Amino acid sequence: MELLGRFGVGLRAARKSRGLTQEDFSTVSSRTYLSSLERGIKSPTISKIEDLATIIGVHPVTLLALAYLPSTVDGRSEMCSQISAEIHSLLQDMPANEDS
Repeated sequence: MELLGRFGVGLRAARKSRGLTQEDFSTVSSRTYLSSLERGIKSPTISKIEDLATIIGVHPVTLLALAYLPSTVDGRSEMCSQISAEIHSLLQDMPANEDS
């Protein structure tokens, strides 16, 4: 399954896990657009991912992570460790008060 399809599957799973319907997103997108995201037909912008995450009640990175999530528990743990290590490494190279 390609990336857009995996994002859509993750978005649908997150939405359903919170007991939300597609209509619950009407303040940020149409039902048709949300359906096309969930079917992997359309690609969301970063701003749209943030809007969707807000409705679901998760961090926007969580929705992206679901698209890349390995199928095994060990794989998921390794992915989380890798992301944590990469962020830590990148932050070490950044000035403390850098806003951009």
